[in-house]
Amino acid sequence: MPKTKTNSGSKKRFTLTGTGKIKRKHAFHSHILTKKTKKQKRNLCHSTLVHSANLTQVKELLCMK
Repeated sequence: MPKTKTNSGSKKRFTLTGTGKIKRKHAFHSHILTKKTKKQKRNLCHSTLVHSANLTQVKELLCMK
């Protein structure tokens, strides 16, 4: 069996924390920012953890499963 390859797009987008959780960034913060409120842009700039519903899919993309 050949080795499984990590998805190159996902390895750029996700990072691991020290405890093994997967960190992600928010979408909708790259362009068309004029119509978004200050509060919206401020809340989008923080990073967050991957939700448990999507955790298995992301782990498969990162070859962690």
